[in-house]
Amino acid sequence: MKTLIIVDVQNDFMPSGSLPIKNGDSIVPVINGIQDKFDLVVATQDWHPLSHASFASNHTNKKVFDTIKINGLDQVLWPNHCVQGTKGAEFHSDLKTDKVAAIFRKGMNIEIDSYSGFYDNGHLKSTGLAGYLKELKAKDLYICGLAADICVYFSLLDALKEGFSATLIEDASRPLSESDFVRFKDDLISKGAKIISSDAL
Repeated sequence: MKTLIIVDVQNDFMPSGSLPIKNGDSIVPVINGIQDKFDLVVATQDWHPLSHASFASNHTNKKVFDTIKINGLDQVLWPNHCVQGTKGAEFHSDLKTDKVAAIFRKGMNIEIDSYSGFYDNGHLKSTGLAGYLKELKAKDLYICGLAADICVYFSLLDALKEGFSATLIEDASRPLSESDFVRFKDDLISKGAKIISSDAL
């Protein structure tokens, strides 16, 4: 089953959001235009409590993009973003969601971040996405969204670890850091992922 996973296309990651990704809004029409090419479409959604440990605002004498240790894991401190129930946590208003069969929320545990759509960063708890896809006999996953070098990247890695075929749709994704994304694309290819443009679907 050919499956599209739309990662975190939320207002706070748009150019006007609290954690803006350059041209993040430009992927919305691309994603809308490809959904009919898939048998199954699902989405992930960052859904943080306001007290989340990854927010710089919850640490004294720390600033945004500092890195600290939380429970033994390196944690970048982010601006408050995708807080539960806020406008910033909502999907972009132009994103078509009629075909989205399920939404998997992540980052809800205040003590640990969750970049991947499959697991938290410590691989302590599953979101249920892998089990859902396996139940439906989905094998070929195509992943896109925001940010390409963070949540999309880690979702692709976990998809491969779970035994799925994993493909990045590059023009339907945008990175926070272009330089990191260049390195991570090489890493993905070395691990067996494919990278395509939407016109190859």
